[in-house]
Amino acid sequence: MSGTSSRMLALLSLLQSRRDWPGQVLAARLQVTTRTVRRDVDRLRELGYSITAAKGPDGGYRLAAGSELPPLLFDDEQAVAIAVALQSGPSTGVDLDDAAARALATVRQVMPSRLRHRVDGIRFTDSGPRLRVDPKVLETISAAVRDRRTFRFDHSEDADRPPHTVEPHAVVTRNGRWYLIAWDLDASDWRLYRLDKIIPKFAGGAVFTPRPIPTGDARTFLSALSKGSRPEDVWPCHGEFLLHLPARDIAPWLDDGDMEQLSESTCRVRIGSWSWTGLLAWIIRFDAPFTIVGPDPLIDAAANLATRVSDAASGTHARTDGSTAHDPHGARCCGLAGLAPCTRGHP
Repeated sequence: MSGTSSRMLALLSLLQSRRDWPGQVLAARLQVTTRTVRRDVDRLRELGYSITAAKGPDGGYRLAAGSELPPLLFDDEQAVAIAVALQSGPSTGVDLDDAAARALATVRQVMPSRLRHRVDGIRFTDSGPRLRVDPKVLETISAAVRDRRTFRFDHSEDADRPPHTVEPHAVVTRNGRWYLIAWDLDASDWRLYRLDKIIPKFAGGAVFTPRPIPTGDARTFLSALSKGSRPEDVWPCHGEFLLHLPARDIAPWLDDGDMEQLSESTCRVRIGSWSWTGLLAWIIRFDAPFTIVGPDPLIDAAANLATRVSDAASGTHARTDGSTAHDPHGARCCGLAGLAPCTRGHP
Protein backbone atom coordinates (compact mmCIF):
# COMPACT_ATOMS: atom_id res chain seq x y z
CA MET A 1 0.00 0.00 0.00
CA SER A 2 1.41 3.42 -0.93
CA GLY A 3 2.33 6.05 1.66
CA THR A 4 -0.65 8.25 0.76
CA SER A 5 -3.15 5.38 0.90
CA SER A 6 -1.84 4.05 4.19
CA ARG A 7 -1.87 7.57 5.67
CA MET A 8 -5.48 8.07 4.58
CA LEU A 9 -6.40 4.76 6.16
CA ALA A 10 -4.75 5.86 9.41
CA LEU A 11 -6.57 9.22 9.20
CA LEU A 12 -9.90 7.49 8.70
CA SER A 13 -9.21 5.23 11.66
CA LEU A 14 -8.47 8.25 13.86
CA LEU A 15 -11.63 10.08 12.74
CA GLN A 16 -13.71 7.02 13.62
CA SER A 17 -12.19 6.67 17.09
CA ARG A 18 -13.55 9.92 18.62
CA ARG A 19 -15.96 12.76 17.93
CA ASP A 20 -13.73 15.78 17.16
CA TRP A 21 -10.13 16.10 16.04
CA PRO A 22 -8.26 19.43 15.88
CA GLY A 23 -6.25 19.69 12.68
CA GLN A 24 -2.94 20.22 14.50
CA VAL A 25 -3.51 17.10 16.65
CA LEU A 26 -4.22 15.02 13.55
CA ALA A 27 -1.10 16.39 11.88
CA ALA A 28 1.00 15.48 14.93
CA ARG A 29 -0.44 11.96 15.10
CA LEU A 30 0.17 11.36 11.40
CA GLN A 31 3.53 13.17 11.45
CA VAL A 32 2.57 15.44 8.55
CA THR A 33 1.64 19.11 8.10
CA THR A 34 -1.87 20.50 8.60
CA ARG A 35 -1.93 21.22 4.86
CA THR A 36 -1.40 17.50 4.13
CA VAL A 37 -4.22 16.67 6.55
CA ARG A 38 -6.55 19.02 4.61
CA ARG A 39 -5.63 17.35 1.32
CA ASP A 40 -6.20 13.86 2.77
CA VAL A 41 -9.57 14.94 4.17
CA ASP A 42 -10.56 16.17 0.72
CA ARG A 43 -9.57 12.80 -0.78
CA LEU A 44 -11.72 10.98 1.79
CA ARG A 45 -14.65 13.24 0.91
CA GLU A 46 -14.19 12.32 -2.73
CA LEU A 47 -14.49 8.65 -1.70
CA GLY A 48 -17.84 9.40 -0.12
CA TYR A 49 -16.97 9.98 3.55
CA SER A 50 -18.92 12.86 5.09
CA ILE A 51 -16.38 14.90 7.05
CA THR A 52 -17.29 18.31 8.47
CA ALA A 53 -14.74 20.99 9.33
CA ALA A 54 -14.82 23.96 11.72
CA LYS A 55 -12.66 26.99 10.96
CA GLY A 56 -10.67 29.08 13.41
CA PRO A 57 -7.79 28.45 15.83
CA ASP A 58 -9.76 25.71 17.62
CA GLY A 59 -11.20 24.28 14.41
CA GLY A 60 -11.08 20.61 13.58
CA TYR A 61 -12.65 17.70 11.75
CA ARG A 62 -15.54 15.38 12.49
CA LEU A 63 -16.66 12.22 10.68
CA ALA A 64 -20.44 12.39 10.35
CA ALA A 65 -22.34 9.40 11.71
CA GLY A 66 -24.98 7.57 9.72
CA SER A 67 -23.59 8.21 6.25
CA GLU A 68 -23.59 5.49 3.61
CA LEU A 69 -20.63 3.12 3.56
CA PRO A 70 -18.16 4.24 0.89
CA PRO A 71 -15.59 1.93 -0.72
CA LEU A 72 -13.59 0.27 2.03
CA LEU A 73 -9.84 0.44 2.49
CA PHE A 74 -8.13 -2.63 3.93
CA ASP A 75 -4.53 -3.66 4.25
CA ASP A 76 -3.52 -7.27 3.63
CA GLU A 77 -3.72 -8.36 7.28
CA GLN A 78 -7.17 -6.81 7.70
CA ALA A 79 -8.44 -8.62 4.62
CA VAL A 80 -7.24 -11.97 5.98
CA ALA A 81 -8.74 -11.19 9.40
CA ILE A 82 -12.13 -10.45 7.85
CA ALA A 83 -12.09 -13.65 5.80
CA VAL A 84 -11.21 -15.78 8.83
CA ALA A 85 -13.64 -14.05 11.19
CA LEU A 86 -16.65 -14.24 8.87
CA GLN A 87 -16.01 -17.91 8.08
CA SER A 88 -15.65 -18.74 11.78
CA GLY A 89 -19.30 -18.02 12.47
CA PRO A 90 -20.27 -21.58 13.51
CA SER A 91 -17.68 -21.66 16.31
CA THR A 92 -19.26 -18.59 17.91
CA GLY A 93 -22.36 -20.61 18.77
CA VAL A 94 -24.64 -17.95 17.26
CA ASP A 95 -26.81 -18.83 14.26
CA LEU A 96 -25.25 -16.33 11.85
CA ASP A 97 -23.90 -18.61 9.11
CA ASP A 98 -26.00 -17.16 6.28
CA ALA A 99 -25.55 -13.56 7.41
CA ALA A 100 -21.79 -14.04 7.74
CA ALA A 101 -21.58 -15.53 4.23
CA ARG A 102 -23.52 -12.61 2.78
CA ALA A 103 -21.37 -10.12 4.69
CA LEU A 104 -18.19 -11.70 3.33
CA ALA A 105 -19.58 -11.54 -0.21
CA THR A 106 -20.53 -7.88 0.25
CA VAL A 107 -17.16 -6.85 1.67
CA ARG A 108 -15.37 -8.81 -1.04
CA GLN A 109 -17.06 -6.72 -3.74
CA VAL A 110 -15.51 -3.49 -2.49
CA MET A 111 -11.99 -4.86 -2.20
CA PRO A 112 -9.28 -4.38 -4.83
CA SER A 113 -8.70 -7.44 -7.02
CA ARG A 114 -5.42 -8.20 -5.24
CA LEU A 115 -7.15 -8.48 -1.86
CA ARG A 116 -10.12 -10.35 -3.35
CA HIS A 117 -7.67 -12.96 -4.56
CA ARG A 118 -6.25 -13.35 -1.05
CA VAL A 119 -9.70 -13.59 0.53
CA ASP A 120 -10.84 -16.15 -2.06
CA GLY A 121 -7.83 -18.29 -1.16
CA ILE A 122 -8.93 -18.65 2.46
CA ARG A 123 -11.51 -21.42 2.64
CA PHE A 124 -12.09 -23.79 5.56
CA THR A 125 -14.91 -25.60 7.33
CA ASP A 126 -15.82 -24.57 10.87
CA SER A 127 -17.97 -27.17 12.62
CA GLY A 128 -18.97 -25.39 15.84
CA PRO A 129 -21.55 -26.57 18.40
CA ARG A 130 -24.75 -28.34 17.34
CA LEU A 131 -27.02 -26.02 19.33
CA ARG A 132 -27.00 -22.39 18.20
CA VAL A 133 -28.20 -19.17 19.77
CA ASP A 134 -30.80 -17.15 17.88
CA PRO A 135 -29.21 -13.74 17.08
CA LYS A 136 -32.46 -12.01 18.11
CA VAL A 137 -32.28 -13.70 21.52
CA LEU A 138 -28.66 -12.61 21.94
CA GLU A 139 -29.56 -9.05 20.95
CA THR A 140 -32.56 -8.92 23.30
CA ILE A 141 -30.66 -10.22 26.31
CA SER A 142 -27.60 -8.05 25.63
CA ALA A 143 -29.83 -4.97 25.50
CA ALA A 144 -31.40 -5.92 28.84
CA VAL A 145 -27.92 -6.29 30.35
CA ARG A 146 -26.82 -2.95 28.89
CA ASP A 147 -29.95 -1.08 30.01
CA ARG A 148 -30.05 -2.84 33.42
CA ARG A 149 -33.68 -3.85 33.05
CA THR A 150 -35.35 -6.95 34.47
CA PHE A 151 -36.02 -9.69 31.98
CA ARG A 152 -38.76 -12.36 31.80
CA PHE A 153 -38.33 -15.55 29.83
CA ASP A 154 -39.38 -19.16 29.50
CA HIS A 155 -36.82 -21.94 29.67
CA SER A 156 -37.11 -24.79 27.21
CA GLU A 157 -36.33 -27.34 29.93
CA ASP A 158 -38.85 -25.87 32.42
CA ALA A 159 -41.98 -25.90 30.29
CA ASP A 160 -44.23 -26.66 33.27
CA ARG A 161 -43.11 -23.82 35.51
CA PRO A 162 -43.90 -20.09 35.37
CA PRO A 163 -41.55 -17.75 33.48
CA HIS A 164 -38.28 -16.74 35.11
CA THR A 165 -37.89 -13.10 36.15
CA VAL A 166 -34.28 -12.07 36.51
CA GLU A 167 -31.90 -9.16 36.78
CA PRO A 168 -29.49 -9.84 33.87
CA HIS A 169 -25.92 -8.90 34.75
CA ALA A 170 -23.70 -10.36 32.03
CA VAL A 171 -23.58 -12.46 28.88
CA VAL A 172 -20.53 -14.73 28.72
CA THR A 173 -19.36 -17.13 26.02
CA ARG A 174 -17.26 -20.19 26.70
CA ASN A 175 -16.31 -23.07 24.39
CA GLY A 176 -18.97 -22.14 21.83
CA ARG A 177 -21.80 -21.82 24.37
CA TRP A 178 -23.43 -18.59 25.51
CA TYR A 179 -24.57 -18.02 29.09
CA LEU A 180 -26.60 -15.42 30.95
CA ILE A 181 -25.48 -14.66 34.49
CA ALA A 182 -28.46 -13.24 36.35
CA TRP A 183 -29.99 -12.69 39.78
CA ASP A 184 -33.20 -14.73 39.90
CA LEU A 185 -35.83 -12.63 41.67
CA ASP A 186 -37.96 -15.66 42.54
CA ALA A 187 -35.10 -17.75 43.96
CA SER A 188 -33.25 -14.74 45.45
CA ASP A 189 -30.00 -16.22 44.22
CA TRP A 190 -27.56 -16.17 41.33
CA ARG A 191 -28.39 -18.39 38.37
CA LEU A 192 -26.70 -19.41 35.12
CA TYR A 193 -28.82 -19.89 31.97
CA ARG A 194 -27.84 -21.10 28.52
CA LEU A 195 -28.97 -18.69 25.82
CA ASP A 196 -29.91 -21.47 23.39
CA LYS A 197 -32.61 -22.56 25.89
CA ILE A 198 -34.04 -19.10 26.62
CA ILE A 199 -37.37 -18.03 25.10
CA PRO A 200 -37.76 -14.27 25.77
CA LYS A 201 -41.13 -13.06 27.09
CA PHE A 202 -40.53 -9.44 28.10
CA ALA A 203 -37.25 -7.55 28.22
CA GLY A 204 -38.43 -4.04 29.06
CA GLY A 205 -38.84 -4.49 32.80
CA ALA A 206 -37.97 -2.22 35.70
CA VAL A 207 -34.53 -0.68 35.97
CA PHE A 208 -32.41 -2.39 38.64
CA THR A 209 -29.21 -1.60 40.51
CA PRO A 210 -26.48 -4.13 39.64
CA ARG A 211 -25.38 -6.46 42.43
CA PRO A 212 -21.75 -7.48 42.95
CA ILE A 213 -21.06 -10.81 41.25
CA PRO A 214 -19.77 -13.29 43.86
CA THR A 215 -16.32 -13.84 42.33
CA GLY A 216 -15.95 -10.21 41.25
CA ASP A 217 -16.57 -10.60 37.51
CA ALA A 218 -18.65 -12.67 35.12
CA ARG A 219 -15.81 -14.66 33.56
CA THR A 220 -14.44 -16.02 36.83
CA PHE A 221 -17.98 -16.66 38.13
CA LEU A 222 -18.73 -18.88 35.13
CA SER A 223 -15.40 -20.63 35.60
CA ALA A 224 -16.14 -21.18 39.30
CA LEU A 225 -19.56 -22.68 38.57
CA SER A 226 -18.05 -25.04 36.00
CA LYS A 227 -15.71 -26.26 38.73
CA GLY A 228 -18.53 -26.77 41.23
CA SER A 229 -17.34 -23.91 43.42
CA ARG A 230 -19.34 -20.72 43.83
CA PRO A 231 -17.50 -18.42 46.29
CA GLU A 232 -14.25 -18.37 44.30
CA ASP A 233 -12.75 -19.72 41.10
CA VAL A 234 -11.07 -22.81 42.56
CA TRP A 235 -11.56 -26.57 42.30
CA PRO A 236 -13.21 -28.16 45.38
CA CYS A 237 -10.76 -31.10 45.27
CA HIS A 238 -7.02 -31.13 44.59
CA GLY A 239 -4.71 -34.09 44.23
CA GLU A 240 -1.06 -34.89 43.62
CA PHE A 241 0.29 -37.79 41.56
CA LEU A 242 3.55 -39.21 40.29
CA LEU A 243 2.85 -40.06 36.67
CA HIS A 244 5.36 -42.21 34.80
CA LEU A 245 5.25 -40.46 31.44
CA PRO A 246 7.43 -37.86 29.72
CA ALA A 247 6.35 -34.26 30.23
CA ARG A 248 5.57 -33.86 26.52
CA ASP A 249 2.83 -36.53 26.79
CA ILE A 250 1.21 -34.88 29.81
CA ALA A 251 1.40 -31.19 28.95
CA PRO A 252 -1.37 -31.11 26.27
CA TRP A 253 -3.89 -32.41 28.83
CA LEU A 254 -2.73 -30.47 31.90
CA ASP A 255 -5.13 -27.53 31.51
CA ASP A 256 -4.87 -25.46 34.74
CA GLY A 257 -2.82 -28.06 36.64
CA ASP A 258 0.84 -27.89 37.61
CA MET A 259 3.60 -30.25 36.51
CA GLU A 260 7.15 -30.78 37.76
CA GLN A 261 9.47 -32.97 35.70
CA LEU A 262 11.39 -35.32 38.02
CA SER A 263 13.11 -37.35 35.30
CA GLU A 264 12.79 -38.03 31.60
CA SER A 265 10.00 -40.52 32.28
CA THR A 266 8.37 -39.29 35.52
CA CYS A 267 6.51 -36.10 36.45
CA ARG A 268 4.85 -34.80 39.59
CA VAL A 269 1.37 -33.54 38.70
CA ARG A 270 -0.97 -31.42 40.81
CA ILE A 271 -4.48 -31.01 39.46
CA GLY A 272 -7.97 -30.00 40.59
CA SER A 273 -11.43 -31.41 39.93
CA TRP A 274 -15.02 -31.24 41.17
CA SER A 275 -14.67 -34.59 43.02
CA TRP A 276 -12.07 -37.11 44.19
CA THR A 277 -13.39 -39.57 41.62
CA GLY A 278 -12.98 -36.88 38.97
CA LEU A 279 -9.28 -36.66 39.85
CA LEU A 280 -8.91 -40.42 39.45
CA ALA A 281 -10.74 -40.36 36.12
CA TRP A 282 -8.29 -37.71 34.91
CA ILE A 283 -5.17 -39.71 35.82
CA ILE A 284 -6.47 -43.11 34.66
CA ARG A 285 -7.07 -41.90 31.12
CA PHE A 286 -3.31 -41.77 30.52
CA ASP A 287 -3.23 -45.58 30.79
CA ALA A 288 0.22 -45.40 32.42
CA PRO A 289 1.65 -46.33 35.86
CA PHE A 290 1.09 -43.71 38.55
CA THR A 291 1.36 -43.21 42.31
CA ILE A 292 -1.09 -41.23 44.43
CA VAL A 293 0.81 -38.83 46.69
CA GLY A 294 -2.29 -37.45 48.43
CA PRO A 295 -4.29 -36.15 50.14
CA ASP A 296 -5.89 -38.91 52.24
CA PRO A 297 -9.46 -38.43 50.88
CA LEU A 298 -8.08 -39.08 47.39
CA ILE A 299 -6.39 -42.29 48.55
CA ASP A 300 -9.65 -43.43 50.19
CA ALA A 301 -11.58 -42.63 47.00
CA ALA A 302 -9.09 -44.69 44.98
CA ALA A 303 -9.60 -47.73 47.24
CA ASN A 304 -13.38 -47.34 46.93
CA LEU A 305 -13.18 -47.03 43.15
CA ALA A 306 -10.92 -50.09 42.91
CA THR A 307 -13.54 -52.16 44.73
CA ARG A 308 -16.33 -50.91 42.47
CA VAL A 309 -14.33 -51.62 39.32
CA SER A 310 -13.43 -55.10 40.57
CA ASP A 311 -17.09 -55.84 41.31
CA ALA A 312 -18.12 -54.52 37.91
CA ALA A 313 -15.53 -56.67 36.13
CA SER A 314 -16.68 -59.83 37.98
CA GLY A 315 -20.35 -59.10 37.42
CA THR A 316 -20.97 -58.57 41.14
CA HIS A 317 -22.71 -55.45 42.33
CA ALA A 318 -24.05 -54.20 45.64
CA ARG A 319 -27.76 -54.33 46.36
CA THR A 320 -29.56 -51.51 48.12
CA ASP A 321 -29.82 -53.72 51.26
CA GLY A 322 -26.04 -54.08 51.43
CA SER A 323 -25.85 -57.59 50.02
CA THR A 324 -24.30 -58.45 46.68
CA ALA A 325 -25.67 -60.08 43.56
CA HIS A 326 -24.03 -61.73 40.56
CA ASP A 327 -24.97 -60.45 37.13
CA PRO A 328 -24.98 -63.32 34.62
CA HIS A 329 -24.20 -60.74 31.95
CA GLY A 330 -21.57 -59.11 34.12
CA ALA A 331 -19.34 -58.41 31.20
CA ARG A 332 -21.76 -55.65 30.22
CA CYS A 333 -20.12 -53.74 33.07
CA CYS A 334 -16.58 -54.52 31.94
CA GLY A 335 -16.38 -51.37 29.92
CA LEU A 336 -16.55 -49.00 32.91
CA ALA A 337 -19.97 -47.52 32.10
CA GLY A 338 -19.37 -47.81 28.37
CA LEU A 339 -16.12 -45.90 28.32
CA ALA A 340 -14.16 -48.89 27.05
CA PRO A 341 -15.02 -52.06 25.11
CA CYS A 342 -15.50 -55.38 26.89
CA THR A 343 -12.42 -57.59 26.70
CA ARG A 344 -14.18 -60.83 27.61
CA GLY A 345 -16.18 -61.38 24.44
CA HIS A 346 -19.56 -60.34 25.85
CA PRO A 347 -22.00 -58.13 23.94
